[in-house]
Amino acid sequence: MIKPNSILIVDDEPDVFDVLEGILFREGYQLHYASNSFEVFNFLASSLPDLILLDVMMPDCDGMDICRQIKQIPELNPIPIIMITALNCKETLAQCLDVGAEDFIGKPMSALEVRARVRSMLRLKKQHDQLETARQKLEQLLQLREDMAYAVIHDLRNPVVAIGLGCELLSLTNLTEKQAQKVDQIASSGRQLNNLINSLLLMAKLESGKELLNPQPVNLSVMLQAVVNEFEAQTIKKKIHLTATIPEAKRLVIADPDLIKRVLENLLNNAIKFSPSNSWVSMEVEYPVDTNTVKVHVRDSGRGVKDEIKQHIFEKYEIGQRFEGVNQTGLGLAFCKMVIDAHQGWLSITDNQPNGAIFTLELKAKDQPLLNS
Repeated sequence: MIKPNSILIVDDEPDVFDVLEGILFREGYQLHYASNSFEVFNFLASSLPDLILLDVMMPDCDGMDICRQIKQIPELNPIPIIMITALNCKETLAQCLDVGAEDFIGKPMSALEVRARVRSMLRLKKQHDQLETARQKLEQLLQLREDMAYAVIHDLRNPVVAIGLGCELLSLTNLTEKQAQKVDQIASSGRQLNNLINSLLLMAKLESGKELLNPQPVNLSVMLQAVVNEFEAQTIKKKIHLTATIPEAKRLVIADPDLIKRVLENLLNNAIKFSPSNSWVSMEVEYPVDTNTVKVHVRDSGRGVKDEIKQHIFEKYEIGQRFEGVNQTGLGLAFCKMVIDAHQGWLSITDNQPNGAIFTLELKAKDQPLLNS
C-alpha cells in the first residue's frame, strides 16, 4: 500500500486550515496542523512531512523566521516549503525565497493554484528522495568495494613477507652470479610490492580519518639530503644527473617524519622515472623570507604534464600520459597529496623550462622559525 503524502499546515487561524483541508480533500494527503513555532518544531521532532504550507504572518514568530530556522537544520532542509502570504509585493516574495522557501501562494487563495503548486512541490520532493536513496546505495556499494579491496590488499602482506624471507635465505646459499642477480631482482620487486601495499593501506586510513599523524620537529634540509643519498645508485644506473640545493635549515616543520620522507621519495622517484637518460633532476629546499613555511621543489627534464591533466594528476589511478617501459599505478601522487593535505600543507605542479615539470610541496614551520647555529 502506498503511503499518502504528509503535509504540515502552519497558520495561527484554524479557519485557514479548514479552507486548505477542503481544497486538498480529494487529493488523499495526510494533513497535520500547527498554530505556532513551538507546535511546528514539536511536530518535526517526531515526524518529517513531505511538504510544509507556512503562513508568513505568525503572532509569536513569523513564518519567515520559522522557515529560516527549518532550513538551517540539515535533517529538515530537504522539506520543501510553500509560503502563504497576503503581502503580494515583490519585496515580500523575494524575502520568502531568500529565507529558503521553494514557492509561495498569495491570499486570497485559489483552489486551482493551491493544488497545482502542492503537486509540483511533492513531485520535486519525490525526485529528491529517489536521488538521495540512490546516493546512499551508491555510497554503500563503494564502501563495500573499498572494504573488500583493502581486505585483499592487507592479506597480500603475508606472501610478500614470505617472498622476502625466501630471498634472504637463498642469498645465504652458494649461488652463481646470475642466480644471485635474479634473487636480488625478486627481492627488489617484493620490496616495491610491499611499499605499494603500505601506501594503499595508508591511503585508506587517511581517507577514513583513522590515520593518526605522529608530528615531530623535522629538519627538511637534513631529510632531503638523506633522500638524495638513497637515490644515488638509481641515478647513476639511469645516467641521470641529480643536483641538490640544500641550504642550512632556517626553520623546522612539525610533521610526521616517516610520511613526509615517503612523499619526498615518491616525488624524486617519479622525477627520475619519467626523465630520459642523460638528463637532469634537481631538488631544492627553500626557506621563504615572507612566509613562515618551508618549500621543497623537485624539478625534472621529462615530457612535462599537459595543462588539461594537471587538475587531475593528484587523483587516485590518474596516470596522465603513458610511458613505455615505465610502471604506472596512478597512486604515488595521490598518496603524496593525501599526506600533504593531512598536514594542512600544499602540493602543486608547474611547468619546468625548457621542458619537464616542477612539483612543489610547502609545509608550515614552527612558531619559533630560527634554529641555533
